Amino acid sequence: MQETEIKGRSLNELAQLCHSIAVEKGFWDSQRNIGEALMLIVTELAEAMEAHRHQDDANFKEELADAFIRLLDLCGGLKIDIEHEIYQKSLRNKKRPYKHGKIC
Repeated sequence: MQETEIKGRSLNELAQLCHSIAVEKGFWDSQRNIGEALMLIVTELAEAMEAHRHQDDANFKEELADAFIRLLDLCGGLKIDIEHEIYQKSLRNKKRPYKHGKIC
């Protein structure tokens, strides 16, 4: 798939793309350890923080992309309709108080 074919894709379509690549590369050969998959997402975010700390903008963007790729792969592998889940959670968040009622 070329870059022009990826632009404008839905999150669910990107989840399927990320998952198919992960399957192709052997990351789903056996039952996936969900805790490990979640911690790999956290690791990518930690790497993004480190890039930000070093003011390495290119690496910062790449690590954010890695976090999304791992998250979307997980959604694809678990057959989660992430668009639906985001929409439903956004509706719940809309009803929450300002700053979720926390005094900061």
